[in-house]
Amino acid sequence: MKKFGLIGFPLAHSFSKKYYDAKIDRQQITGVNYELYAIPSIADFPRLIADNPLLMGVNVTIPYKIAVMDFLDSLSAEAEAIAAVNCIRIDRPTNGEPRLTGYNTDVYGFAESLKPLLRPEHDTALVLGNGGAAKAVTFALTQLGIAHSIVSRSAGKGQYTYTQLDAGIIEGHPLIINTTPLGTYPAVIDCPDIPYDYLSERHLLYDLVYNPTKTEFLKRGQAKGALVKNGLEMLELQAERNWEIWTATK
Repeated sequence: MKKFGLIGFPLAHSFSKKYYDAKIDRQQITGVNYELYAIPSIADFPRLIADNPLLMGVNVTIPYKIAVMDFLDSLSAEAEAIAAVNCIRIDRPTNGEPRLTGYNTDVYGFAESLKPLLRPEHDTALVLGNGGAAKAVTFALTQLGIAHSIVSRSAGKGQYTYTQLDAGIIEGHPLIINTTPLGTYPAVIDCPDIPYDYLSERHLLYDLVYNPTKTEFLKRGQAKGALVKNGLEMLELQAERNWEIWTATK
């Protein structure tokens, strides 16, 4: 038996649990299960690893994507650059302590879901928000050769505030990505405060939010003829990449 799971707190609703349970059932995978591990403190993480010798990999969600790095033996290149981890592989040698490697598969999920939609004009992006998700997005944009600027509520070096956005900035950034939680169910009428009137059919709007399927941000973009995309495929691709990392033979 091999175990995989999700750590975080709280874990009331989990995309990961539903996704992997369905995958295990659909593909008739035996000898594997996926569990939720709600740990009130990251200090409980080493005990979780020690008490569950069949645990071979975990996803990491809020609030531990950064704090968990203190308990890992190594990081992938993207996890180190972003300074956030959402996937951990646990190798357990016959003799010796478990070895934990941290990854950030948000980068892969975002990049692979974005690439099929890109047109030549989508060479400059605005990234709405400056949290952990934004770091993964900007890392992926750099890999794809797409210039980008951050938009935040507060002023900062090399970034815009929402009040600075005007026709020239919007028209000069045909790719706009929302990395904030604005518009997530049940607050579905919320959306980033950008001047939507300046959007056009040249624009591609990508929202990391996937519930609802079409956020107010995407609706307003679509009304102006923009191509739109939500974050569900990003999550699915990320989940499959996690599985590959956990089950790869070393």
